[in-house]
Amino acid sequence: MEELANLIRSIPDFPKKGILFRDITTLLKDGDGFRRAVEIIASRYRNADIEKVVCIEARGFLLGGPVAYELGCGVVPVRKPGKLPAATERQTYQLEYGTDAIEVHRDGIEQDERVLIVDDLLATGGTARAAVDLVEKLGGKVVSCAFLIELTGLKGRNLLDNYDVFSVINYE
Repeated sequence: MEELANLIRSIPDFPKKGILFRDITTLLKDGDGFRRAVEIIASRYRNADIEKVVCIEARGFLLGGPVAYELGCGVVPVRKPGKLPAATERQTYQLEYGTDAIEVHRDGIEQDERVLIVDDLLATGGTARAAVDLVEKLGGKVVSCAFLIELTGLKGRNLLDNYDVFSVINYE
């Protein structure tokens, strides 16, 4: 995974002082790197009978769509409130200072469907956990959560401790 990690740009003090932002746009613009990242995730789940890939706004869309295509299954977007046009289910989650929420179409997941959740980054785990909760509210079965990057020092995996979690690249 080192060759993929080398394609990710690190930007200090973004979006605020003290944060080291991992910018995946440099990996995405590299055709071979992008293809390899999608293949790594998709290959892990090729025999897992995934029926839907749930991808989290916004960079999760860039990975989740191609992974769903490779797996031959549907893709379901999870978005910030008010962005989806049909009836939605909402899940709130804690931020460092306050709360946020995400939504999914109520008809996006059917009872007992096998779901893979895909996002670009696992940090504190709040958004990913909210996505898991949404899938389960709709009756889906979360097979795994897959991320391009995991910031292991933030221990987001702890919020997903009852689920399989896969990360392509790990940073402290």
